[in-house]
Amino acid sequence: MPDTNVRRFQRAGEEEQEEERERTDEVTCPECGGKVAADAEHGETVCEDCGLVIEEDSIDRGPEWRAFDAAEKDEKSRVGAPTTNMMHDKGLSTNIGWQDKDAYGNQLSNRQRQKMQRLRTWNERFRTRDSKERNLKQALGEIDRMASALGLPDSVRETSSVIYRRALNENLLPGRSIEGVATASLYAAARQAGTPRSLDEITQVSRVEKDEIARTYRYVVRELNLEVAPADPESYVPRFASDLDLSDESERRARQLLKSAKEAGIHSGKSPVGLAAAAVYAASLLTNEKVTQSDVSEVANISEVTIRNRYHELLEAEDGITT
Repeated sequence: MPDTNVRRFQRAGEEEQEEERERTDEVTCPECGGKVAADAEHGETVCEDCGLVIEEDSIDRGPEWRAFDAAEKDEKSRVGAPTTNMMHDKGLSTNIGWQDKDAYGNQLSNRQRQKMQRLRTWNERFRTRDSKERNLKQALGEIDRMASALGLPDSVRETSSVIYRRALNENLLPGRSIEGVATASLYAAARQAGTPRSLDEITQVSRVEKDEIARTYRYVVRELNLEVAPADPESYVPRFASDLDLSDESERRARQLLKSAKEAGIHSGKSPVGLAAAAVYAASLLTNEKVTQSDVSEVANISEVTIRNRYHELLEAEDGITT
């Protein structure tokens, strides 16, 4: 509870700072009408044009201590981690460590270890008080597992957690598996963030079949009115090029091929993953880097036949534009 109160006061202070900045943006200098800025170092509000001090002795709502690196900042901070949607309780409940050590790093006695184990058990029971929280805990664990396997950033995990929470609150789960909705949420979040993963890649790390993922994804997007733009083939190029150890020149060449394909209109109705894989393969040949169709097929999880067909289409499109 004390940590929760401290976080609440800290958030209130941040909101007050934001309101003060907004008020400062609206205020103009009474002397010359110029722009007003807050000088946090001196606790003053001054005009940027004429230098008039409009307010002084403003309250500093930051910590009273200084830190010169991230480790020192974490060590001196007296509050816990910020709230996050990636945990079912948003990180506000107590976590009991598993190390069986006291605050000084000493091992606990057998009696103390048994006591801590009982406390952990009861703590887990209290953290998930009803079926909705148990559902959420399982789903967010699945999202974290799949995102780690796919190398997706924390921002995508946060977004997918929000999407799943919305689906749960709007009662979209009856008749659908927790794993299916969690996978669909992650797939949608990755596409929204501009770091898409193909449906085949998602299926490899998921516990449900490809057809169920696609069906659930369409249902979630439709019911929640999510704005998900069609996947851009260029967004796959950096990852494929990195996995194949290609140079920056090959990556730029692949982007040029895809731009030419868009101008020619041959990208419509084609798989963006297949186009990206073919562009990477064609670019590697044009820059004299030895990459086989088999290598690209393995990285992109696309058949060699698809790569060959798209490869010829890309080269023809570029020849048609250049001529």
